[in-house]
Amino acid sequence: MKIALDGMGGDWAPANPVSGAIEALGRFSGIEKLYLVGREEALKAELDKHGRAPHQIEIVPASQVVEMGDAAIDSVRRKKDSSISRAVDLVKGGDAQAVVSAGHTGAAVAASTVKLRNLPGVVRPGIATVLPTETNLFVLIDAGANIDAKPVHLGQYAIMGAAYSEHVLGFKNPSVGLMSIGTEEVKGNELTKEAFKLLSALPINFRGNVEGHDLFENPVEVVVCDGFVGNVVLKTSESIASAMLHWLKHELTRNPLRMFGAMLARGAFRAIKRKTNYEEYGGSPLLGVNGICIIAHGSSTPLAITNAIRVAAESIRHDLNPHIVERIAAARELFGATDEAAPTTPPTA
Repeated sequence: MKIALDGMGGDWAPANPVSGAIEALGRFSGIEKLYLVGREEALKAELDKHGRAPHQIEIVPASQVVEMGDAAIDSVRRKKDSSISRAVDLVKGGDAQAVVSAGHTGAAVAASTVKLRNLPGVVRPGIATVLPTETNLFVLIDAGANIDAKPVHLGQYAIMGAAYSEHVLGFKNPSVGLMSIGTEEVKGNELTKEAFKLLSALPINFRGNVEGHDLFENPVEVVVCDGFVGNVVLKTSESIASAMLHWLKHELTRNPLRMFGAMLARGAFRAIKRKTNYEEYGGSPLLGVNGICIIAHGSSTPLAITNAIRVAAESIRHDLNPHIVERIAAARELFGATDEAAPTTPPTA
């Protein structure tokens, strides 16, 4: 497997991407080449801190960096030598099979969409984020690629999310829920009402509408929503998980008796911390593009980068895209003429 890593992407680049890359090569077999893309001198300096670099690592120079204040599509048009653009170019040219970036999400989506194009029949790609529940994992799609969604987009997200849940996560006939403000078909805005009709007709295991409390109390395997709602749900969930751990730590250290009890239960606390830690899940695939793009958290630690590379390797191994193309084609008539031109539209998120 050959993977391109945006070495300048993230709040702590290039230190964390380089550390994560080295750790990934030590933990996962099958990675033949890992391209580190970015400013050559900065990447070499970070590699030198680790001693001898693994033989699989190859630096690919890129003179520009996309800043968080840059507009997504402008970053692709005006910064053609940015690390994310050059990393996606490696996938486009066939030198790499996947790209991983913890940088500007909009830039990663724009570069992948513009350069790799959409899979046949796919109108808009969506970010699929994996979140944990007590009993399983579920895919939240879209988590921020397309904030101005239409019913056809949500329908395709359902198909792509179900394909990912089945072929990568291993859930057989995954159930799909549509995020709304009530379980009844008539609840929601115009987008969710129309999407409900479409999802009901699709060849998927559609459970119906799901509410916020259903995500973790009565989970389905795939939750479908527009990118605005999905991004809010994702960041809220992350903040609640972090806050809960801080609250527990504060309360459990208030007196010696509680501290003793916490010591006895520390194994359980560690398990919950691992389960709710975004670092363990690494990155989110951008489903619907003609290639593999894994988008990691902007504040990714070396562990998060390591696991994002793992997710990229898993996506390569499972060869998901042909399954998506097949399922989208099977539902072509239900999507109408919308997917005929399937314009590659820059992301709005």
